[in-house]
Amino acid sequence: MNYKVISFIFLSLLLISGGVILNNSYYEEQLTQLEDEKEQINKTNDSLVDQNEYLRSKETVTQEGLTMEEWQELERNADQMVTNSDGNFKKSWALFLNKKAKEYEVDPFIVYELLRVETGNTFDPELTGPETKYGHAYGMSQFMENTAPWIAEMAGLPYEKELLFDPEYSIELSIVYLDFLHHKYDNWDEALTAYHRGMGGLEKYKANKGHAASWYAVEIQEEAEKRRQVAFAN
Repeated sequence: MNYKVISFIFLSLLLISGGVILNNSYYEEQLTQLEDEKEQINKTNDSLVDQNEYLRSKETVTQEGLTMEEWQELERNADQMVTNSDGNFKKSWALFLNKKAKEYEVDPFIVYELLRVETGNTFDPELTGPETKYGHAYGMSQFMENTAPWIAEMAGLPYEKELLFDPEYSIELSIVYLDFLHHKYDNWDEALTAYHRGMGGLEKYKANKGHAASWYAVEIQEEAEKRRQVAFAN
């Protein structure tokens, strides 16, 4: 067999083996991409299941008339919030918060303290948070544009970015989201840490710390208890 024939055979084998390697590499890349897409779909499905379960649990939520005693409690709570905020949290906001919190059976002082922490004690409805890799957070409840739309949908509210700067809209979103998270986790440590870090961030925090009692969750619950005691003492 002459040299040219041997060279031709060698080159042919080399090209064939190279093609096999390239094909294998391509299929491995495609497989990895499909696995990533499957994982994302599973996460989306899990999220939709959680949302549907939450919505079913809230089908009986109504806006029944309040008794005189209930109105007095709302007024008392609202006055405590206004006083504690040095007037930064307006009485109309406080009354709205307490009525919505009662409607969803969420502790109003948990909501108030969350708003206080989120805004750095300012209760500024036009607040824009610092830039992060996920974007900015907006309004009194500091919602991001990747979170607010589906919470608004759960609440049965329209969504536009500008609405995040409306105090009552922002307050209602925070109550609905807190109610959703508390329904999902059945405790405030996990619910509040998930509000602050995201549900994925909560799982990472628990994996690192072994618990969900972040400074954020602890501070809000401790301060809420103080506000509650003062309100009931009056």
